[in-house]
Amino acid sequence: MLNLQLEELKPLLKEALHELLMQERSWILDLFYEAMEDVAMAKAIAEGKDSENVGRDEIFELFER
Repeated sequence: MLNLQLEELKPLLKEALHELLMQERSWILDLFYEAMEDVAMAKAIAEGKDSENVGRDEIFELFER
């Protein structure tokens, strides 16, 4: 009996998830992009910990190029 209920519930859950993804697509994409930015920032921080310090003037000189 319980197995039958689970089999009936499965397509309903799939449909509900699909609708959620379609209706809230921009919110989900924003969340995904933000997570990717966080991962990239954490990686950059980890890589930068072992590098030599650079002065402010050197950084702004690179922006001017």
